Amino acid sequence: MTPTIRTVLGDLDPAELGATDSHDHLFIRSPLLPGEELDDPAAAEVVLRAFAAAGGRSFVQWTPYGMGRGADSLARLSRVTGVHVVAATGLHQAAHYDPDTLPALYDGLSERFIAELTTGLTAEPATEPPGPPGPPAAPEAPASPEAVRAGLIKVACDPGTTTAHTRRVMAAAADAHHATGAPIAVHLEPRAHPHLVLNRLHVRHGVPPHRIILGHLTRLPDVRVHRELAAEGVYFALDSPSRAGHPADHQAFDVIADLVEAGHASRLLLGADTTTRTARRADGPTELLNDLVPRLARTFGPELSGLFLTANPAAAFATDWRTP
Repeated sequence: MTPTIRTVLGDLDPAELGATDSHDHLFIRSPLLPGEELDDPAAAEVVLRAFAAAGGRSFVQWTPYGMGRGADSLARLSRVTGVHVVAATGLHQAAHYDPDTLPALYDGLSERFIAELTTGLTAEPATEPPGPPGPPAAPEAPASPEAVRAGLIKVACDPGTTTAHTRRVMAAAADAHHATGAPIAVHLEPRAHPHLVLNRLHVRHGVPPHRIILGHLTRLPDVRVHRELAAEGVYFALDSPSRAGHPADHQAFDVIADLVEAGHASRLLLGADTTTRTARRADGPTELLNDLVPRLARTFGPELSGLFLTANPAAAFATDWRTP
């Protein structure tokens, strides 16, 4: 089979992916960020139109199940703006969910991920507090009549000791990868142990390193860790630098320079990772193209900046899709 990238409008030839924001959010909500929800389709359309006007062609949303990913809006937004959109299945850390809803999610978790990758995204629970317990819910229908399938699995590590929630989610993500071929994107915390993440997904569950994308690399200051992980073959999402004034904006150049010098330029992706209304005001996806990429081109050359923006994401998200 020829590898393709699974977008909300169907499978795409990797050669057509173009300039890519490899880690971002059009829609997201969390009880940890009250009042900062990204939940307005009109605002999401403005973001995509500005991104397209700046030369952007593809937008990868890492918002997983249960965090308001806008499943019923993504296809229309992609169609009217001309931007390819890749959606995610998966789960974030337990803290981002109502604890009363999690036990029901754990039952059949890998099957849910597989269905969202192969059949269509499912409707998410309401944001209001749950009512009294009732009979088990019937399987959920797709969120819209149009089959909007996920193109990656999003999981997250914990800031310290790995929790039972994370172990469950990573095991289910690995099962879904083996069933479909989908890449797994991992949210890293500042105090994370990325080697433990790689050990769990690759050594314990058999996910090939080149199917793993580690987000928030600039949160990890040790360049030796960067080099060791890159040598294993994982991809890195440099997804903080587009935020103006963010400390990682400056650190990113040192990270990139070191990995390029070590021969790992082919492992780097770029993203804006807009997670709040406040961050959206900085217009991260457009700044990624209008500010960060030109600075990278001046520093490292246009060939390398094109590699980070176009060729690497085409390889990282392309999959020989399987249907169980």
